[in-house]
Amino acid sequence: MKIAILEDLKDVALMLQELFKDQEDMSCTQVYHTAEDAMQFLKQHPADVLIVDIGLPRASGIDAINYLIKYCPAMQFCMFTVYEDDEKIFNSLQAGAKGYILKGSDPKKIIEAVRELHQGGSPMSPSIARRILDVFQKMNLNPSPSKLPLTSRELELLDLLAKGLLYKEIADQLGITTGTVKQHIHKIYDKLQVTNRTEAINLYRFGK
Repeated sequence: MKIAILEDLKDVALMLQELFKDQEDMSCTQVYHTAEDAMQFLKQHPADVLIVDIGLPRASGIDAINYLIKYCPAMQFCMFTVYEDDEKIFNSLQAGAKGYILKGSDPKKIIEAVRELHQGGSPMSPSIARRILDVFQKMNLNPSPSKLPLTSRELELLDLLAKGLLYKEIADQLGITTGTVKQHIHKIYDKLQVTNRTEAINLYRFGK
């Protein structure tokens, strides 16, 4: 795989380059010390994976991803940074980064992370993954049935549907026929202006 590095500290960039050069399945000839250079050259010569530092002299690593992802949609981005604050983590992920590795990680972990990213994974340092989980667990993902234009019976049925129950199981639990369940489902779809189970459940759970 072709790897490029965006890192303003030359000794860190050299360390990474040497690390990748020692791997038989990796090559690393593109090293950039500013986001501006990376945006200019990678647009024309994209790599498979770009290792990105966030804190750079002018434009940030996140700025580089926001720009490059439009022109190099197949390129994978992995943050390699000292930043562990929530804002930088989520701004990076929102921009398009699929990996987030902290500087100071074991070299073997860095190699493993790059391979995992290239194979479709989302490698993250343990402390970063924990922070992301903590944020998601604090989010209010409870249904907001009162906002939906449904009767209490329809909401009850939709709740069972969201829990993964089949039509027959819903019918047995509510003491009605499968045909009646289907009629309720069609009415729910019409009221919510959706066409399938997934759309209805997403609207019930997340309001979208």
